[in-house]
Amino acid sequence: MSRLTESSSSTNAWDVIVVGARCAGAATAMLLARAGLDVLVLDAARAGSDTLSTHALMRGGVIQLHRWGLLDEVRAAGTPAISRTDFHYGADSFESVKFRPDEFAPALFAPRRAVLDAILAGAAVRSGATVQHGVKVTGLLRDNNSLVTGVRYLDRRTGRAGSATAPMVIGADGRRSTVAAQVGADARHSGTAAGAVLLSYLSGFDQHAYQWFYGLGGTAGVVPSNDGLACVWAGMPSARFANRTDTDDLYDIGLAEAAPGLDLSNAQCHGPVRAFPGAPGFFRRSSGPGWALVGDAGYFKDPLTAHGMTDALRDAELLARAVISAPTPGRQQLDALRSYEATRDELSRPLNALTERIASYDWDLDEIRDWLPALSRAMRPEIKAVMAFDDADPQAAVQPSDSETEAA
Repeated sequence: MSRLTESSSSTNAWDVIVVGARCAGAATAMLLARAGLDVLVLDAARAGSDTLSTHALMRGGVIQLHRWGLLDEVRAAGTPAISRTDFHYGADSFESVKFRPDEFAPALFAPRRAVLDAILAGAAVRSGATVQHGVKVTGLLRDNNSLVTGVRYLDRRTGRAGSATAPMVIGADGRRSTVAAQVGADARHSGTAAGAVLLSYLSGFDQHAYQWFYGLGGTAGVVPSNDGLACVWAGMPSARFANRTDTDDLYDIGLAEAAPGLDLSNAQCHGPVRAFPGAPGFFRRSSGPGWALVGDAGYFKDPLTAHGMTDALRDAELLARAVISAPTPGRQQLDALRSYEATRDELSRPLNALTERIASYDWDLDEIRDWLPALSRAMRPEIKAVMAFDDADPQAAVQPSDSETEAA
């Protein structure tokens, strides 16, 4: 029985509390626990729940999973290996780009979030972290100097309130982060573009290719994932989605307009159409005395370029290394956290700027065709950064412990 559930009225002490157990939070907790820190992870959702996602991992994300010893679990879960990306421009123009495999990224993968999040949370537990689902963080604890010292929570399973203390609280609780709101983390940059995405899961598609479609005023994608299904999505300006209730019809129209060449003759739908109405991106201030933000809590961009999970895995390690280098509050920790934030922003700005331009839907097919190679170039510094992690710091923060390897 974990310390959290022994007495929900008592205060429990930890080295780090992570709020949110999806890919950013679970990966951060795993790396901190591998370094020997006593980590508590709290997530309001039930274990194994899904969430809206485009699922696609880019090369940097695959490299991270390989380095952490988790890529084999992703493959064992039946996640198909993606060997090429097909680009469609309108009804007539098409090009296919083969993925160049290497020892760190043998292919691309797009696991369902219930799969990837569970793998990362499981790795965190094997590394020594305590992960509790169904526990909602309701507020933060502070000392007389306003230093964040822990969290208040509500255990939805028992209805009991409690608290836990730690010298570091990490908000990995998404775009509407409770931690960000509690610390007043303002947006240092706010985007202006926002695109709506409607998606469902269909069978009957090539399981080895990402497919991206660009049409005037719309986009679409086919992302093969687990169980023989693909996440098939249609994107459009948020204004077009606003006040619409006929999401099924709008989904069909969006696919027909953006992807006229998409063959749906053998497709079968498995589940409802789900929608994200769109929201402007942002860079939030992501660190302060006793707290930090990671994942969408600190940096969010339009999902159109399908890079959110890759960003989350990259930033989990950037933040974990900062905390490991300075685990106690003080000037050294603040400097380390600011360095994490600066590096995140430097790596993210080029891709974020291109994403903003594409999400504006203010382009023609010639322009979008020129911008996509720039997207690929914008990812190169990120790949270089994650490959350099192994040379920058001791391996304790990266490699599985002997006990975890045996458990896996």
